[in-house]
Amino acid sequence: MRLKYLGFLALLLSTTAHAQDFAPKPASAATIAAQAEIAKRLPADDGSDERFADQGFVATRKDPIIKDDAGKPVWNLDAYAWMKGNAPPSVNPSLWRHQKLLAKHGLYKVSDNVWQVRGFDVSNMTVVKGQTGWILIDPLTTKETAAAGLALVNETLGARPVSAVLYSHSHGDHYGGVRGVASEDDIKAGKTRIIAPEHFIEETSSESVMAGAAMGRRAGYQFGGGLKPGAQGSIGSGIGSGIPGGSITLLPPTDLVRKTGDVLQVDGITLEFQMVPHTEAPAEFNVMIPSEKVFLVAEQTTCSLHNILTPRGAKVRDAHRWAFYLTEAINLYADKAETLVSSHCWPRFGKPVVRDFLTAHRDNYKFLHDQTVRRMNKGETQVELAEGLAPPPGLANQWSTRGYYGTYNHNAKGIYQFYLGWYDAVPAHLNAHPPVERGKRMVAAMGGPAKVISTAKAAMAKGDYRWSSDILNMLVFADPANKAGRALLADSYEQQGYQAESAIWRNQFLSAARDLREGVKASVATQSRDVVSSIPTGLLLDSVATRIDPLVAGDKKLTVNFNITDRKETAKISLANSVMISEMGVGHVAPQASISAPRIMFLGLLFQKLPLAQLEAVGLKVEGDRSAVEALLAAIEPMGGAFNIVEP
Repeated sequence: MRLKYLGFLALLLSTTAHAQDFAPKPASAATIAAQAEIAKRLPADDGSDERFADQGFVATRKDPIIKDDAGKPVWNLDAYAWMKGNAPPSVNPSLWRHQKLLAKHGLYKVSDNVWQVRGFDVSNMTVVKGQTGWILIDPLTTKETAAAGLALVNETLGARPVSAVLYSHSHGDHYGGVRGVASEDDIKAGKTRIIAPEHFIEETSSESVMAGAAMGRRAGYQFGGGLKPGAQGSIGSGIGSGIPGGSITLLPPTDLVRKTGDVLQVDGITLEFQMVPHTEAPAEFNVMIPSEKVFLVAEQTTCSLHNILTPRGAKVRDAHRWAFYLTEAINLYADKAETLVSSHCWPRFGKPVVRDFLTAHRDNYKFLHDQTVRRMNKGETQVELAEGLAPPPGLANQWSTRGYYGTYNHNAKGIYQFYLGWYDAVPAHLNAHPPVERGKRMVAAMGGPAKVISTAKAAMAKGDYRWSSDILNMLVFADPANKAGRALLADSYEQQGYQAESAIWRNQFLSAARDLREGVKASVATQSRDVVSSIPTGLLLDSVATRIDPLVAGDKKLTVNFNITDRKETAKISLANSVMISEMGVGHVAPQASISAPRIMFLGLLFQKLPLAQLEAVGLKVEGDRSAVEALLAAIEPMGGAFNIVEP
């Protein structure tokens, strides 16, 4: 009754926009019908996924809430404990089944000397018992969740030091928790090794620093930052329950693995590596543990089709190589491995199961690649080939190859982009108007905002949410203050989110609806200070160069030397033509100015944009023309913030 009263009151107060228009909506009749059709087409469930997800359970935390040092909750192990019974109308029934499996958490035994911590964030931490300590593969996403995971291991299996940490690849959810399980002192003392694939630091810098601001904002949509778990909210991320709060950290590698077949003896355990670069990550390896007959396949295979081009943004991945490396993995390890584990989802047990699982995923990526290229070469554009491309029945009928994370639609477009780029060869798209101008013209051509809204309502009544979103998006970009258009677009996005099988498609649609209804509430996307601190200075300066504002730099010509006193590093900085060039290990013979300081002060100056005078007060020194330094710093923009996505 109270909701009805509020709706009636709003109707009296406004004739143009109603308060209830901006509230989340239940599943529409069209969505309910769509969910019923999806349920009819799902594969038979033989129970093996649930059996494998439960197999080897040892224990979990008594307190489901993991907190940071200040006592702030950063992760709730029971965030999805409410998921019982059949899917509600607002959740795709396939995704519902999937997330109930992903929500399982705790310490699980994989083999005699291998365990996994699962459900403590989006990733898994694999634990190998060495002669003297634990070998940890992928220490989760944040320091807090990793520390909680290791504490559970030590409490349950007996306390041991960490003898090695392996980063399977250059994504934050596979290294970010390292300071929760290892320390710089132990690394310097030779007690702990950090092992990573070749080019790990360069690729980490490229993603986490160079493009970190844009990726961070977009990742908020992909992973549903701000969405609460619920029947009308987030249903996980497709490969895990979600991204935790807390501190993302990084300790640089002490050992690099460079080629397939490389073998390392780590705390008495033989580890054999397969290099799989430019697949799920630009720098990545898989790990075979021969003594345990366990093959860790990182993210080459999980419980879902992965992304060739992740919606948050990344370098486009090579689907052809992905399939090739899975064929190589089958040939190298399928007859040796009795258990297959990955850095997300649950394991697979038994040699025949391992071979069949690897083969199915190999065939999925190969089919996706080959059929995209075949149709691309017949002249189909990204949108055309993505619309009709679907897996063959033998793959569509397997749960693990379905699109809970990546989708055929999105991946086909990624493969097209890998080969041909963004342009589809239609000249009308070569230099089209940007969204605001295009929106204004299209709305005018359709007869104005009222006509657009009327057309969109008719489309929504038929369940055609794709078309209603398309035209309403143009209206919102033409006039973001149009409340009726915003409300209707939010409703249209919401129903598409409800219907999505992919958890991250759901998150993006629902995040868009939330922003339209409530305004942008995302926090400023900032890079982890610890990650930035671990990146080599030269790579950081390359990132700084991407923040030069030409309107401020103008035609200035500046020469400045950086002297990083604690590292005994020198950098030669030149600014001309609004381009900043940095060269490590050399300096200008007669610079306009020189700055001398420990590296942490340079990080504050260049990344946090701390005032020059403030840093001078605590020891930074400027010699020569101080105005040259001020001009250089003025030309460097601050780090990117929480920019708009669904409106101008």
